[in-house]
Amino acid sequence: MSFFKRLKESIASKTEAVTNKFKEGLSKTRDAFVGQVTDLFSRRKKIDEAFFEELEEILIGADVGVNTVMELIEDLRDEVKKRRIEQPSELQPILSEKLVGLLTESGESSQLKMNPGGITVILFVGVNGVGKTTTIGKLAHRFKQEGKKVLLAAGDTFRAGAIEQLQVWGERVGVEVISQQAGSDPAAVMYDAVQAAKQRGVDVLLCDTAGRLQNKANLMEELSKIYRVIQREIPSAPHETLLVLDAATGQNALQQAKLFDEKSGVSGLVLTKLDGTAKGGIVIAIRREMSLPVKFVGLGEKMDDLQQFDAEQFVHALFAGLAEEQPNTEEQ
Repeated sequence: MSFFKRLKESIASKTEAVTNKFKEGLSKTRDAFVGQVTDLFSRRKKIDEAFFEELEEILIGADVGVNTVMELIEDLRDEVKKRRIEQPSELQPILSEKLVGLLTESGESSQLKMNPGGITVILFVGVNGVGKTTTIGKLAHRFKQEGKKVLLAAGDTFRAGAIEQLQVWGERVGVEVISQQAGSDPAAVMYDAVQAAKQRGVDVLLCDTAGRLQNKANLMEELSKIYRVIQREIPSAPHETLLVLDAATGQNALQQAKLFDEKSGVSGLVLTKLDGTAKGGIVIAIRREMSLPVKFVGLGEKMDDLQQFDAEQFVHALFAGLAEEQPNTEEQ
């Protein structure tokens, strides 16, 4: 069975609405990246050094990342030799399969880790302007739709307007926000939020944090303090620490990810604004270089456009046109 047929069958059980969201949200990347790939594979009549060099340029241009691209090209070279492939068209499904592999090789799930015996605490970190507060609001909406009782903690007390922004989202989705005055101690806000969550029988506590302090050391110390306060009240918490990144910033997003190293305890990634960039390959670069699971991707402005990441849906959405063109032949 061909790779594209297996891919289509694998996602057949998922709702058409989710499939369409990935297709629509990745349209800019698909038009730019896959358009060039399609042109390359149809224009070139043989697989030679010039072919690989051009494919390498296309992948780097889509922000897949230099290190990742070099490894991917070497893998493709090996496959060409091993399978004695001569026609570029035969390499198309193998490229797609390799991309799925890069996104899933760790085997880590994109499912959020939930606390089965009490309050689930999810901490959000990331620099200012990446869509952190919007992500919290959309995730609160998602949990509410699942019937969970949600509470928000306005722990970004340093950025002007951050508390008010979270409060607007709280009103929009019908969720309470625990806050103090601007400039207050974020750890004190977290303490209040955990106490309120316990008293009100909350299922999920979503916590905003500062995106920038005077320097990295201060930021990490502030996060450490927040951790200590939360863990005193709920020893297993936080159950997730999600790093929010703006996919539209490309390689800058990767550099931001590296700023939040192991000391910040990041357990997963959220990539926002994928619908606004033609460089969606950054998902592959970040996933590969950070060795962290992508938990959610932002595919639009609507409340339900924050979608749980799915590697197969991601690649299928990018190569949908090619998938339709592939004959359903059995592999030799």
